[in-house]
Amino acid sequence: MPARRPFPSLVEGTTCCAPLATAPLTQPEADGLARRLKALADPTRLRLLSLLLAAPGEEACTCNLTEPLGLSQPTVTHHLKKLAESGLVTGERRGVWTYYKVEREALAAAGQILALTPKTGSQ
Repeated sequence: MPARRPFPSLVEGTTCCAPLATAPLTQPEADGLARRLKALADPTRLRLLSLLLAAPGEEACTCNLTEPLGLSQPTVTHHLKKLAESGLVTGERRGVWTYYKVEREALAAAGQILALTPKTGSQ
């Protein structure tokens, strides 16, 4: 049986992760990764992440995201909610607006888990 690897990032929201090739995923790990990948598999959500990362302080108000996307505020809020549910962004209420910021560690962990390392001893 393959060795287990530490993998708290997709389950508990902390950093670290080994690539998929190092050990089989547990069901909770697979569920967490699938949730993040589903959130990322939408062009609008990818654009939202890009806009947030490019914004001053890497955060933006919902009201500042509608125009660049050409979408209504409820539609932008829906997509931000999906990103937040997956742990990729967090929102902070300030008055009547919510400001969102990318959770860089969660985004990086989703990318790291997909990295493949070369197999040793096989050609």
